Amino acid sequence: MRRSEVLAEESIVCLQKALSHLREIWELIGIPEDQRLQRTEVVKKHIKEEGETTILQLEKDLRTQVELMRKQKKERKQELKLLQEQDQELCEILCLPHYEIDSSSVPSLEELSQFQQHVATLRETKASRREEFVDIKRQIMLCMEELDHTPDTSFERDVVCEDEDAFCLSLENIATLQTLLRQLEIRKSQNEAACEGLRARIRELWDRLQIPAEEREAVATVMTGSKAKVKKALQLEVERLEELKMQNMKKVIEAIRVELAQYWDQCFYSQEQRQAFAAYYTEDYTEDVLQLHDAEIVRLRNYYEVHRELFEGVQKWEESWRLFLEFERKASDPSRFTNRGGNLLKEEKQRAKLQKTLPKLEEELKTRIEMWEQEHAKAFVVNGQKFMEYVSEQWEIHRLEKERAKQERQLKNKKQTETEMLYGSTPRTPSKRRGLAPSTPGKVRKLNTTTASSTTANSSIRPLFGGTVYRSPVSRLPPSGSKPVTTSVCSGKKTPRGVKHGANKENLELNGSILSARTFKGFQI
Repeated sequence: MRRSEVLAEESIVCLQKALSHLREIWELIGIPEDQRLQRTEVVKKHIKEEGETTILQLEKDLRTQVELMRKQKKERKQELKLLQEQDQELCEILCLPHYEIDSSSVPSLEELSQFQQHVATLRETKASRREEFVDIKRQIMLCMEELDHTPDTSFERDVVCEDEDAFCLSLENIATLQTLLRQLEIRKSQNEAACEGLRARIRELWDRLQIPAEEREAVATVMTGSKAKVKKALQLEVERLEELKMQNMKKVIEAIRVELAQYWDQCFYSQEQRQAFAAYYTEDYTEDVLQLHDAEIVRLRNYYEVHRELFEGVQKWEESWRLFLEFERKASDPSRFTNRGGNLLKEEKQRAKLQKTLPKLEEELKTRIEMWEQEHAKAFVVNGQKFMEYVSEQWEIHRLEKERAKQERQLKNKKQTETEMLYGSTPRTPSKRRGLAPSTPGKVRKLNTTTASSTTANSSIRPLFGGTVYRSPVSRLPPSGSKPVTTSVCSGKKTPRGVKHGANKENLELNGSILSARTFKGFQI
């Protein structure tokens, strides 16, 4: 065989080995089947020596491609290793399973991309959980400081004392953290409520025992906050005041009774309801009596708070009603018209406003009371009486009072009219006279004229002071019409000319000291 043939056969064997080696590399680095076919076609073209490519050039190109593929293989292996290390670290912190991938083979670009996305998601999860952990830890430490609580479990020590980066950010640990925080917050709320209750008790005992201000200021530092040392100081103060209370039992019970009376007024208790608490009226100042008073004051406070809205509405109606009655009283007072300062107009406006607002307020209260009675299945009682019945009763009393005042005015006007008809518009009290003074004809004429007209008009009316009204005799002018007629008391002188002795015998007696029994407008003349 010729040498050229031998070389050709050797070239074919080399090409076969190269193609076989290429296929192995393609399969190792994970090149898909379609890409393998494309690469095989390229090799085929080089083998057929299409174009100007020689076998030596083909060998060089193949070697270049092999080196490139080896480099890609190395880079992909390094990337895979780095991603696996990051995945392991993140999964340990987050307590998650590792990413599953074949480490023996060369990963494809798609596989590496999916792995990278998974690691990025783990980083975001870690950042989110770490932020939540840091915030919860901060709140836990604040609560522990407020409660003076020392971490007493391994988990609490891991949270508070260990490095934050070493803490496992698993979902279970985050949930346990949230549970711990809730427990501490509940304890803190209970502690705050307990401290506030102690402060309320202290203030109550201060008021009952009438503790001076300077003594109260001595414990002012513990009247805020809820730390353990504050709570302890409050408990000590309560114990001191309770002991002092036992030493001043009577004074404390009397102070509670004052408060009870205030709540009775605010709750509109009737006298029967007040008397039902018999301990209020005892003079035995014992611990049992004090306990009864304490229980009653607590019950009344709760009762008032539950019904505060209704009681405030009733109180508002009471105040409006009193103001309305005051305006009604002023409206019937004649002296109000002497007002020159503008108050009369202001009062009238307020009175008109109350006349409109009172019925609206009553209607609102009626609706709310009906709802309350349906909810509690019992009557809402004010002063031992249903409120709306009490309102109706007040309006009826007001109506009757106005009617009574109206009748009194009518009776007064009637009596005044009768008096004026008897005595004129200005009644005068007659003066007592021992004798008759001389009078001129003009005066006699005027008197008789008035008397005649008055007695004629009132001849059928009985006088106010009793007796019968008689007409007075009408005096006549003298015959000459120029000289006055004079009348004198019998004193030894002659009777005036032109007047017959005895003409006035029925009016005057001779001694001049006794008046006739006849009357003029009810008075003796």
